[in-house]
Amino acid sequence: MSSTPVLIPVEQYLSTTYHPDCDYIDGEIEERSMGETPHSGLQSFFGWYFRNHQDDWRVDVFTEQRVQTSEHRYRVPDVCLVSHDDPYHRIIRTPPLPCIEILSSDDTLATIQPRITDYAAMGVTTCWVIDPWLHAAYAAGPDGILHPITTTLTVPQTPVAVEVAAIFAELDRLERRSART
Repeated sequence: MSSTPVLIPVEQYLSTTYHPDCDYIDGEIEERSMGETPHSGLQSFFGWYFRNHQDDWRVDVFTEQRVQTSEHRYRVPDVCLVSHDDPYHRIIRTPPLPCIEILSSDDTLATIQPRITDYAAMGVTTCWVIDPWLHAAYAAGPDGILHPITTTLTVPQTPVAVEVAAIFAELDRLERRSART
């Protein structure tokens, strides 16, 4: 027996605090995967890395920030960058430069794909997906199709770039630390 989803108005979603925050997809609340140390550590790494470059690159970095991808869809990427040239809103409504998703242990590329598709439909030209479990990085362009990246994740026509090796060096550092305990 299938259950009927409970639909809520967008105004209710926007005025409600969820812990952790949830996506809003066509009237339904979708929970996001809970972060674990590899996920959280990489999210912090990206926040630190981009914060160190924000003035040179003219960007602001946001973690777990609501992004309105269409009239009835809101996603909460793990990390996103917004150009200083974009208008400021409490909820991001201008396509971020990249949206970054870090897989949790129960995520797969297949389960993350609808998020990437929504970002692409919004006009996000670059999405990165990091799999800390397989030490793999992927990028999608405006078509929303993910491709493995082994050297450098970039945002075309911007100075934004991150060496894949640096991402996984941070993950290795966290794993070495946990092996000592």
